[in-house]
Formats: sequence, C-alpha cells, structure tokens
Amino acid sequence: MRALLIAPLVLALGACGDGEGTQISLNVNDPGGASFNASAAKDGTVAINAPGFRGAIKLPKIQLDAGDFDINGVRLPPGSKIDGLNIDGNAGDDRVRVTFTSPIAPAAVREWFQGKLAAKGFKLTAQGDSLSGTTDEGKPFTLIARSGGEGSLGEIVIAD
Repeated sequence: MRALLIAPLVLALGACGDGEGTQISLNVNDPGGASFNASAAKDGTVAINAPGFRGAIKLPKIQLDAGDFDINGVRLPPGSKIDGLNIDGNAGDDRVRVTFTSPIAPAAVREWFQGKLAAKGFKLTAQGDSLSGTTDEGKPFTLIARSGGEGSLGEIVIAD
C-alpha cells in the first residue's frame, strides 16, 4: 500500500526543527477500502492510523518555510511560513492544500507567483484575490492571498 511508504516521511517531518510549528496531515483512502491517516500537529505530536497499527508520539515541532515547498520550481515568497500542509489521496481525487503566511502584501504574493510561473511558460488567470492555472503535470491549482496581520494569508490548492 502506497500510504505505508509515506509513513516514514511524516515521522521524519515531525522530527525536524523547533520553530512555531506547521500542521501536516496525510489521508489516503485505497480503492479496496483501506485507509491510512498520519498527522504532525503544530506541537510536534505525530499520530498514525493504518491497517494493523495505530499510535502517537511526541517529537520536536517543525516549522516549514518558503524553502520547503515549490510549485513547478517556484517557491513561496521569501520570509513566508507554512502553517498547514494537507495531502488527501482518494483514487483519482488527490488534493494538496498548503496554507501560509507571508510578510508581503497579498497583491505582491500573487504578482510573485504570476511572474515566476509565467516565466516558465504557464498560462495563468488572475481574478480578485486568486490566481489559477495548471501545474506542469496538467493538474489545476489555485492560489488565494488575502490581507492578514502585517502581510498576507495565503492558500494554494492543487487538485488531481
């Protein structure tokens, strides 16, 4: 089962760093009915629920940032921090959702992605707070950036 191969990754992520904390979740539902769920909470608690195994341990918390995620080779704007990384795999309906904070204004976040991805030949559509397009694998993605604190709150969703 592909989900069991991902478990070491979730455990490794939970064991890195000691920043403010990023919440990470992985949910995979196999067409045969089996499911696998793993999560690393902002406080470092890592929990796994898989066929034949269920448990939780406390590890140092992790804070993912701009250098830990990219979409088609384009990273988040410098100084950004990832608040949540959620991966759902459901036989043909896979989805990755990343929430982040950035020290720059929402319009600057959208311009960052639009400029970097357009330079790689991607066709993008801007509408209001959002920017949408497709990855190099043809998967649709949407970026939303809104005002938050002294910068912006962002969300990227990549669907299958």
